[in-house]
This record gives sequence, structure tokens and C-alpha cells, in this order.
Amino acid sequence: MKQRMKKLAAILMVTAMSIGLFAGCGNSQTADTTKPADTATTDAADAANEDTTAADATTDTASADLSGVEISFLNSKGEIQTALEETAAAFEEETGIKVDIMACGTGEVPYTKITSAYNSGTAPTMAMLDTTDVVALAEEYALDLSDEKWTAECTDLLTKVNDKVYSFPFCVEGRGLIYNKAAIENTLGKEFDPDSINSYDALAALLEELRAAGMENPVVISKEDWSLGAHQLGFIYDTYDGTTAGSAKLITALEDGSQDPAEYERLSQFLDTMDLLLEYNINKKDPLGALYEQDPIFLADGDAAFWANGCWAWPNIADAGASATDAYGFIPFVLGNDTSDFANTSIQASPTKQVIIDKVQASEEQIAAAKEFLNWLVYNDNGQKMLVETCALIPACTNNAYNPLDPLGMDIKNRMAEGKTYSSCFIAPSDHWSVLGAAMQKYIAGESDRETFIKEVADYWTSQK
Repeated sequence: MKQRMKKLAAILMVTAMSIGLFAGCGNSQTADTTKPADTATTDAADAANEDTTAADATTDTASADLSGVEISFLNSKGEIQTALEETAAAFEEETGIKVDIMACGTGEVPYTKITSAYNSGTAPTMAMLDTTDVVALAEEYALDLSDEKWTAECTDLLTKVNDKVYSFPFCVEGRGLIYNKAAIENTLGKEFDPDSINSYDALAALLEELRAAGMENPVVISKEDWSLGAHQLGFIYDTYDGTTAGSAKLITALEDGSQDPAEYERLSQFLDTMDLLLEYNINKKDPLGALYEQDPIFLADGDAAFWANGCWAWPNIADAGASATDAYGFIPFVLGNDTSDFANTSIQASPTKQVIIDKVQASEEQIAAAKEFLNWLVYNDNGQKMLVETCALIPACTNNAYNPLDPLGMDIKNRMAEGKTYSSCFIAPSDHWSVLGAAMQKYIAGESDRETFIKEVADYWTSQK
């Protein structure tokens, strides 16, 4: 704790650019495969819009033809802005294609940013969007990518809109309760097995044990609406049956009123667990006064053992003093006491950020260059490495053998390999996290009760019809 203010001052200088950029996780993923075409890139220099056969999407011929082309890329993951700029520079050095990485700034909503760009005639060539936004915008603005070669590398993680692929799954992200293993073991004086926390009762017993051993408040709950309204509340949809199709079925039932939220077991279980976490919340004296920049410091310093968040939070934890060699990982956001329930034995992980290519304002050369960039990330060794190691992302394409350098990313990748993840990522309207995030903020602050909150959930969904 004695270093906390020093750390906080340093972190405030680099402010958590992730705030407001991580919500809107949605996915219309399907297990249907799309047969990859043999024609992956367009030879733009011919200006004849002809496809060229490409076994390797980064051939010297294609790069030479497109050298000097300038394209833009809207980035909605602020915490990797610098890393993406480095990646783009490496791509330019190899291909001659310049990629301008445009930041979607803190507080800016990606959907609003991209629609404003289209309205002003300044749309980026590529845009990294939340999957919800891809589903909403794809058919009007995005290029059909169904025949791209890389679709064969990520068939189980493709987002489809009316059976067409309009977006590249840029990365996989997972969320749950992040743990600091050393903090737990140093407090309890014994080894901690994350797999032992597979029910509400198991989590409750551990939190009480930590408090009795001197860690008064072992949990960190952040106040941000995107965290509460998308990532935490999102578990009620994603755990319907662990599939995106299941979450969509639930949401339809909530919209038409055939599912009363008051009678939906997952919502009741979620609020039970949230109440438990709030009892041990290190921010509980002033839940809405919590600082996102401070929250990872509690975890890294060992003042708390758990932080409700996702793998994207590692840069914040590292800035707070954690090392990539430290033992951090995830336990599930447990729901109920069924120890065989997938919600209690696996972690949510799915492709959250998707990249579309503009078909409205981009030239044929720019479209070809954008395809080249995506293929470089998938098939070029340096592109694969920079996506994982420089940008600190978990790749969606199975041909990428590079491993994340941080413990949270590695934990998710290992769980995926072991079949201990579920890949639902619910699709909700763009105001879901702000409206129900605000309702969650009132709830964690004690300004509303369970009955009021459930009514707000019901009113939100029925108002969508």
C-alpha cells in the first residue's frame, strides 16, 4: 500500500484508455463453415477488379502492386493504439502499404464514430467494431468477405449476417473474476486451486476465509457502466446455454415479454453473486467513487484477491506493478451451486472485436490493400507474432501458434485448448451498456433494490419492440 499513490500517479499519466472501449460484446457466430475460395486478393493495379489466385496472401507480387497505397484503420481498443501503430509500421516496411491507425478516443462510442464518419464522407478503409455494431452495419457498409482464404482458419468463430461473413475476428477475449494467486496464498498460508471455486458456496467460503485471515475486502468491483452493464450483467445472457444462439433466444423472449426477468433463474443467480461480491468490495464505502486507475493497484498490491474484469485488463494490472511471470488467471463468475454447470466450470471467451472493410467509400486499391493487411496478420509470421506479442491479443485463427506473453491471455488460450470455455457473446442494442449499466450503478450504490433493478431490465427489453 505504501507505493500505491506513487503507482497511481504514474498510471494516471497513461490513463486507462480501455475505459468505454470494451463493451458491446456481441456475436452471431455459427458453427457453419464457409468454403474458402482460392482467390484471396484483388490485383488493384489492373483497375479491372479481377481476382488473383494466391496460395500465400502476402506474395511479393501483390505487395509490389499495392506499394504506395494508403489506407486507414479505426481502432476501438484504445489500450493497443501504440502497438497497432507499430504493427502497421512493420506491415508498411514489408509491403509498402501505409496504414493510418485512427483512435476511437476515450468516451467515444465506436458505433457513433463510424456512422458519423460515413455521414461526413470520411469512412476509414477498415474499422474495428464491437460485434453488435458489425451486425447492425454490415450489409449497408461492409465488404462481403465470405470467400477470403482466412475464413478456413477460424470457422467456429466467424460472425455471419444472413449467412455471409462481413468481418474478420480480430481477437478473442474472455472475462470472469481475475485472481492474484500469490495474494490468496500469502494471506491463507496454503496453496490455492482455482478449479476449487466452482459454486456460489465455494466462493462465499473463500471470501470469508480471506477476510478472517486479514484481507478485509478481497474483491474489486469497478463502477464503469460498460463494465457493469456489458461485462457483468452480460453473464445472464451468455450463460443461458453458453451459445450466442441461446443468448439471442433469451433476448427475443425478454423483448416480447414471454420471459419475465423476475422468473429467469440466471438473473436471480447473478444478483446473488453480485450481492456477495459487493459485501467484500474494497470500494464498498463509496462504490461510485471508485477509480478505474486505482482498481488494478488493489489487485497487484495484494490488498484484494479478485477483480471482476477480462483479459484486456492486463496492461492496467502490469502498469500497477504486476509481472508477466506472476500467477494471475480467472475463476468463473459463479452462478448458483451446481458444480457441473458450465457457468461454474468454464470461462466465457469469444471473438469480441471484428474488423470490417468499407465497400462504400474505399477505392478498389484500398480494398485490396485492406485485404492484404488482414491476410498479413493471419499468414505472415511477423504479422502473427505482432498480433499476439506486440498487441497482446489472443488470435482467433487457429494457424497462429504464438502464445500470449501475459498470464491472463495465456490462461484463456489454455482453457480454450482444454475445452473449458463457452463462446457466447450476446448481441444487444448499442445503448444496452449505458442504460442498464446506469441501472447497475444505482444497484451497487444501494440506490435501488433487487425488485427495482429487475423491473428496469424488464422495461428496457420490452421497450425494444
